[in-house]
Amino acid sequence: MTALMNPPRQQIILKGIHWETYQSLVRDLEAQPNKRLTYDNGVLEIRMPLPPHERYKKWLGRLVEIITEELGIEIASLGSCTWSREDLRKGLEPDECYYIQNEAAVRGKETITLSVDPPPDLAIEVDSTSSSLDRMGIYAALGVPEVWRYDFKVMTFWVLVDGVYVSRETSIALPLVTATAVQVLLKEAASMGETSWARRVRAWIRQSNL
Repeated sequence: MTALMNPPRQQIILKGIHWETYQSLVRDLEAQPNKRLTYDNGVLEIRMPLPPHERYKKWLGRLVEIITEELGIEIASLGSCTWSREDLRKGLEPDECYYIQNEAAVRGKETITLSVDPPPDLAIEVDSTSSSLDRMGIYAALGVPEVWRYDFKVMTFWVLVDGVYVSRETSIALPLVTATAVQVLLKEAASMGETSWARRVRAWIRQSNL
């Protein structure tokens, strides 16, 4: 096993990690939400997000929750839940994730198994390009239909088509919501108090007649 620390990105890369070790670390670090684990065929990345990352991921999560509440759409919010499949030897923890179209399929379930149950309909990634592993490739392997990715400059909606992600302006998880609109709202969030911003989001939804 070898390790490499990359201070600017606040991450540790471990190679030669067995699947069982990865699963044990997932359980051991469950009480430490400031750690993000990504696993891909024996390579484990442990990331420690910095405040800007956490701020944007909370804004994006709150945005999804406000939109669905205003539109009366039932969702299951699973935050940074670990998603993995032993047969693929892959796993990761999104910044936020939601069941929307498939909410009823997992309602009330204490355990969700991706080999049986559908994956989340929407995952949110902030600055995922800083990862040393191909997180988008892992999402694709797990079958997550849509990923919103924000790199602190540009918001991109990635939709899974025939096993490959393609960028789209409009969300499929939340139809009529566009990447451009979300990017504008994030820019506003950076200059407003959170409560005022939440009211702004609600007003935007009502004015847009989504």
